[in-house]
Amino acid sequence: MIEYRKVHKRFDRPVLTGVSLSVERGEMLALVGPSGTGKSILLKTTIRLITPDAGDVLVDGESSVFCDARTLERIRCKVGYVFQNAALFDSMTVFDNVALGIHEGMTRSLSRREMAAQVAEALEHVNLVPREVMSKLPADLSGGMRKRVGVARAIVGRPKILLWDEATTGLDPVNLAAVERLMVQLNRELDVTSFIVTHDVQGALEICDRVAMLEGGRIRFVGPPSGFRASDDPAVRAFVDREAATAALDVLELV
Repeated sequence: MIEYRKVHKRFDRPVLTGVSLSVERGEMLALVGPSGTGKSILLKTTIRLITPDAGDVLVDGESSVFCDARTLERIRCKVGYVFQNAALFDSMTVFDNVALGIHEGMTRSLSRREMAAQVAEALEHVNLVPREVMSKLPADLSGGMRKRVGVARAIVGRPKILLWDEATTGLDPVNLAAVERLMVQLNRELDVTSFIVTHDVQGALEICDRVAMLEGGRIRFVGPPSGFRASDDPAVRAFVDREAATAALDVLELV
């Protein structure tokens, strides 16, 4: 469903140095790795929010790098993007924030009532009660609810692909687990392909079909969670052990 072909990107230094990775139709694939390795940058190249310096990205068989504006718009209509901090507009109601996710071609053919029904359906999918939240502003919501509204905006256009950019960052353990359950629920209910950039390695290993590790500008590992845990690659092993130790400390702090 998504194929990254030798993707390169540099800013003041090289960040991605030939990343090749495929995300299969219908799967949940997690991208992990040390901070600052370019995980979110790779995710943004999918729909050309960031343009690679070299290489290509295919989305459902079409290049999102070497295409015209009309083709890029068609590709973006297939993709829902969940931003790290929900990225809601403070001055807009929940209804208006979510409705932004309905692409322009669809809004032209929808009445206000039909649009409201589509927004309500998206809110129900993320376990929010439409009549209780649609008229509220983001400031009136808890952090977990804001995250869910951000997810509702990503799915309201009925995409084929969901891109999750550190969607669980900043959440307490209860809300973190709730959002990860929501990822699995939506992947199943909406029949989408999910590509998840996350710092919650232990959670990703529990919910994803495969995991990829980005390190040194390239994919160091890709395979099932069991293979990731058992890998004898020194870089993978060090990362897994470090993340396991961090998770254990977090549990001790909670106790």
